[in-house]
Amino acid sequence: MATRRQRGQDDVAEPRWLAPDELDAWRALAKLMARLPAALDRQLQRDARLSYVEYYVLAGLSERPGRSMRLYHLAEMVNVELSRLSHMINRLERRGLVRREPDPTDRRSTLAVLTDEGHAHLAAVAPGHVQRVRELLIDALGREELLALGEASKHVTARLEALD
Repeated sequence: MATRRQRGQDDVAEPRWLAPDELDAWRALAKLMARLPAALDRQLQRDARLSYVEYYVLAGLSERPGRSMRLYHLAEMVNVELSRLSHMINRLERRGLVRREPDPTDRRSTLAVLTDEGHAHLAAVAPGHVQRVRELLIDALGREELLALGEASKHVTARLEALD
């Protein structure tokens, strides 16, 4: 009679290895995921003295009512730990780009608020950033490829969010 451990080992399915075309697609995507944010980060550091994530924070706040968001939700949006976001908000506060204030609907929560100076800075640097996104991604693809990439990205993101 097999032991529990032996049965468990016997029941383990062989991994579903990637076929050559799947491996090629995966490697291409992995390289893109590493290189695209780094290229965007370099442009933003040079032109705006902002990291890619800092820019994403400011842009996200600019799109919200009152240009504000709870820190917890902002951390989820940019996919960083709350402690990392807090350090980032400190840096942005020192530059006058954001401020913290208590959430009037829940005093236990804190809002990050995009200041007028932060909004002006974002408005000044956004055209250069959009141009770089266009150069690196949008203009590199045909219309159908771009739409397919968008749809594929939505499907994968939905699967990732379902795991959270």
